[in-house]
Amino acid sequence: MKDIGSAERLTHLRMALALLAIAGLLLLSAPVSLFAQTIVRVGHFPNVTHAQALVAHGLSRQGKGWFEQRLGSDATVQWFAYNAGPSAIEAVLAKSIDLTYVGPNPAINAYARSRGEEVRIIAGAAKGGSALVVQGDSRLRTAADFRGKKIATPQLGNTQDVAARSWLAAGGLRITQTGGDAQVLPTANPDQLLLFRQKKLDAVWTVEPWVSLLEREASGKVLVQEPDAITTLLVARVEFVKRQGDLVGKFVAAHEQLTDWIAKNPAEAQQLVREELMTEMRANVSEELIARAWERIMWTHEVSRQELDKIVTSAQAVGFLRNAPNLSRLIEKR
Repeated sequence: MKDIGSAERLTHLRMALALLAIAGLLLLSAPVSLFAQTIVRVGHFPNVTHAQALVAHGLSRQGKGWFEQRLGSDATVQWFAYNAGPSAIEAVLAKSIDLTYVGPNPAINAYARSRGEEVRIIAGAAKGGSALVVQGDSRLRTAADFRGKKIATPQLGNTQDVAARSWLAAGGLRITQTGGDAQVLPTANPDQLLLFRQKKLDAVWTVEPWVSLLEREASGKVLVQEPDAITTLLVARVEFVKRQGDLVGKFVAAHEQLTDWIAKNPAEAQQLVREELMTEMRANVSEELIARAWERIMWTHEVSRQELDKIVTSAQAVGFLRNAPNLSRLIEKR
């Protein structure tokens, strides 16, 4: 083999370095999407009323992500679980997550607080599935009967908390955030079940599967149901919508497809929801419980502005919104 002289070796080295420099410049000028995936951070709760998120989260764990398959190879989804809406919305405002499944009241409250600058509703998700549950031997019948009683809700300012306060106030009781004629006690869902079983609560206003759990495991009975009330919406950070508009559009389309699939395939959807709930709650969840909860919920990706206006009126009546916000920008039209 012919030996290459030192001068020739130096020429080859210079050419190699030049090629590396050109390659480096090409890499620097290439789109970031070629090297780093866009991470979509999504919040949800371990509630049956968040079935879309539960199904998708479970499929993500299995490497069969519903959203991942529809967003493209340059995006990945991370899931974050919260107890109730205010916590999830605070995460949105803190830019810790980009989207969340949440009830309407925390979304409207955040919209009002930020003067319409921080959040947008990008799709509906579920209606119904919330109820007021009283003790099995209770004689409580009307809101007026709750004078001096204790009613638990998932979190201060969440959708069921506002519903409970509004219902009690409409019945003639004076309700404040700290007391009044009846005590509305924000309590995490798992703690509600324990306290209700111990007879330390007269009633609970919550969502599925907790409504059915209170019935099955604590002999509760449903006094008030909200079959047509908006329970779950899909909400996004405004900044994320502006920066990743195409990606948000794909996410909404995938969410709508998933909502339709859940409505048309209840048995398979219930099984996926059950499996994810058992993972997140670290407890056994029976098929019968999910089936019972399912009967109270309607899956829809539509959003009614009229219904949102009614929610604003109820929130104002119990002191959560001082001024009625202009909702003209709240729903993101795509």
